Amino acid sequence: MRMPDVLQKKRDGHALSAREIKDVIAAYMKGEIPDYQMSALLMAIYFRGMNKEETVALTEALVCSGEVLDFSSLGPVADKHSTGGVGDKTTLVLLPLVAAAGVVVPKMSGRGLAHTGGTIDKLSCIPGFRTDLRPEEFRRQAKEIGLAITGQTPKLAPADGKLYALRDVTATVDSIPLIASSVMSKKIASGAGSIVLDVKAGSGAFMQDLDSARRLARTMVEIGTGLGRKVTAVISDMEQPLGHAVGNHLEVMEAIEILQGRGPADVTRLCLALGAEMLLLAGMAGGRQEAEEKLERLLASGRALEKFRLFVAAQGGDPGIVEHPEKLGTPLLKAALYAWQEGYISRVDARQVGVASLLLGAGRQKKEDEIDLTAGIKLYKKTGDFVAKGELLAEMYAAKRERIAAAEKTLKAAYAFSSSPAETPALLKGLITAENL
Repeated sequence: MRMPDVLQKKRDGHALSAREIKDVIAAYMKGEIPDYQMSALLMAIYFRGMNKEETVALTEALVCSGEVLDFSSLGPVADKHSTGGVGDKTTLVLLPLVAAAGVVVPKMSGRGLAHTGGTIDKLSCIPGFRTDLRPEEFRRQAKEIGLAITGQTPKLAPADGKLYALRDVTATVDSIPLIASSVMSKKIASGAGSIVLDVKAGSGAFMQDLDSARRLARTMVEIGTGLGRKVTAVISDMEQPLGHAVGNHLEVMEAIEILQGRGPADVTRLCLALGAEMLLLAGMAGGRQEAEEKLERLLASGRALEKFRLFVAAQGGDPGIVEHPEKLGTPLLKAALYAWQEGYISRVDARQVGVASLLLGAGRQKKEDEIDLTAGIKLYKKTGDFVAKGELLAEMYAAKRERIAAAEKTLKAAYAFSSSPAETPALLKGLITAENL
């Protein structure tokens, strides 16, 4: 294989063979292909795309570049992945809920970047909680309580990490085959037999239009199916934030409220929908209605909340946060945003809210940035609500007044008003399975 020949072939719009893709990734990991040639290939893929067979081959090559975990002996094993959004705390609710139903959920999660949050940051709010389990601890906990979450390890799909570093500096991040292969390589290497994808569509999502979200979802389902996994993708709304809490400690508090049966309806609804798909793929239910009813009973009975307690305690955290959420931390400063006019709220732009939260200190501009785990935003009014002039719209939390001043203008710009009732965006926008590709 000559790399110039591979580059010319893809540059001219021809499909690469599985052997060529495998050899390129292997040679790159050995240092035999320089960054400038790999960057050229990424750019050619960005403009020319990849067909289904190429994308599956690329994913498999990324998986084989490192360790591959195997949890198959533990029973039905499932994983869930979200493409990222604002106020998305579903993992904190969904995993204890599904584990309470008998599905084993060993999950590797990441930290937040830019305006989207990360599960590991949220869990870091819990006093004593460990997000760096050793491999043997990770497996043992998954076996004993059916649930474990740890930070991502560079030993899984290391080629993906190297490629992403190049994509980040060559303007080739937003390529559907490259995004899909990146996500799926880590999920497959993590050992899940079935995977449910929550693909966000809207202003606060990576895929801001529904068509792009559908194409990404379809590509990821094709990859998983092609590599022998059971995969379903739920397309959900991210035009406005999910729930009322945006920011790490606030989102943990809201997740606990949902597990107690008193949280926001939209987050609860999404967790039930995603959980139902996880049960179906794991063979734990005969249909979606049956699966959702089973999960509803687990929420109502308190069994999902008890699983959450066990999970927190198993990873060194203080389960007392359930009764005493103040243990998650108290923000130093609070400021209110009041409605400056009367009317119906016609829009709460998710991206603007996410950026405002970042300005308050709850997010990172770069991976190495420190964040304020107590910073964030509490939304009291969302799309469709009527407000009087002077009524409370939101509260902002931060450690420094200058951060609140910087965030207030952005948060205010997230709101739009109408004199007539506004329609709330549909939460669930589509479902893609192996059967309806």
